[in-house]
Amino acid sequence: MAHTRTKTTITRATALLAACAALGGASLAAPLAGPASASTPRTASTPPALDWTTCAGTGLDPRQRCATLDVPMDYDDPDGKKITIAVSRIPAERPEARRGALLLIAGGPGGSSLGDPSGKGRKLPQRVRDTHDLIGFEPRGLARSTPVSCGLGHADLAVTALRPWPAPDGSVTGNMATARRISQACARNGGDLIRSISTANNARDIDRIRAALGERKISAWAVSYGTYVGAVYSRLFPQRTDRIVLDSNDDPDHTRVGRGWLAAHERGVEDTFPAFAAWASAPGNPDRLARTAAEVRPLFLRLAARLDRAPIPWPGANPEELNGDVLRQTMLSAMADPDRFPGLARLILAAEQGTVPPAPPSPPDAALQNTIAVGTATLCNDVAWPTSTAAYREGVARSRAAHPLTAGMPRNAMPCAAWPTVPKEPPVRITDRGPSNILLVQNERDPNTPLSGALKMREALGRRATMVTVDSTGHDAYLANGNACGDRTVSRYLATGERPEEDIRCS
Repeated sequence: MAHTRTKTTITRATALLAACAALGGASLAAPLAGPASASTPRTASTPPALDWTTCAGTGLDPRQRCATLDVPMDYDDPDGKKITIAVSRIPAERPEARRGALLLIAGGPGGSSLGDPSGKGRKLPQRVRDTHDLIGFEPRGLARSTPVSCGLGHADLAVTALRPWPAPDGSVTGNMATARRISQACARNGGDLIRSISTANNARDIDRIRAALGERKISAWAVSYGTYVGAVYSRLFPQRTDRIVLDSNDDPDHTRVGRGWLAAHERGVEDTFPAFAAWASAPGNPDRLARTAAEVRPLFLRLAARLDRAPIPWPGANPEELNGDVLRQTMLSAMADPDRFPGLARLILAAEQGTVPPAPPSPPDAALQNTIAVGTATLCNDVAWPTSTAAYREGVARSRAAHPLTAGMPRNAMPCAAWPTVPKEPPVRITDRGPSNILLVQNERDPNTPLSGALKMREALGRRATMVTVDSTGHDAYLANGNACGDRTVSRYLATGERPEEDIRCS
């Protein structure tokens, strides 16, 4: 159907993101290669022009070229120690029609867009590729930039260790011990670099990229955690923004930041699970779980509880068993893309028979070390987290009672509960000050960045933004899990600057 126009009522609600690419949700690095206030951009000397060379890696567009850029490790000391940021580019395909540069900002934290000009950039409509250089980059701390690592043990690289699932009885004692162990390793092995990793510094690095490209302004397509990066950049450097698309939006609540993103999984899974239940009960589905949608939720909860009591050995997985939390984490990951529904259903069917499929492939430990360090540092350096075990115990108990599908995980203690340093600067507060050049696109059913959080981003941006709400299921909307109406609206804005005059819903 065509979109229907609505005057969107912006309400305050809880929001999302399970931040952790590092902590589970974002992409890994592509195989390529006195504190100032956060509201005031720090400055440094003008960066040199980029020296473009052949990119490392396979499967890349032959036109993609790569470079590195030196940036200050500490923007309070702009002429001090430098680190490198890896940057990639595919030039506009019609130089005579070129408008500027479109920066691709990945999710995470811990995700990279270095390969995106050759990857998701190919999905962009021709009229966008004709007029814009496509720019990717590897955020500070990731492998092709100056890398960082916490040096964690193999067991602590498991998603279920980093997304803090409580014990089957609701205890968080083990989670607090894990938080202390991981945070101590990060402090011991991460050095000054890990203390410099934050969203505000990511935004400052982006402005150094913009300057090195020779662009007066830059456009951006930012996804998931990248929407918070894009919003922070638009707040710190508003006059340097051109056309900004924020896709699958985080709640920008500056008092919680990553804590709010994690908590919002509760709402996101509740929004999305009914779509899985409908699919899993459809007649003719070879992976059908139940005769009716209403039966799927209790079936899942019973199986998770059974696996809490009696895990099934799962050689090659991390951990090497299918327990209740591994099933819950697999469910959470599957909700992000309806194409993953069959894999979840087959795991459920196997587990009901006491078996498991082959263990899913995992990135090398070295890659996980890198992304986990960056993701953890970002979440912990952006905002202070509670340090009291009682605070997490109480939050988990309430969450388990209200949202059994996520079993208390969204309110639990991440490594930030024991992070050894306090944030160097306050989080950036997103406001409506700046040019009106931001377009939000958001699926209605998104487990990672739910609609409730996107509405809070929309409210915070005020007159700066309009929003396209898409009647679709999954994480990432534009050119991914959205619909044709939403895709057309975003493509039109990137290509022509034509943005809806008011918020719309694409059904």
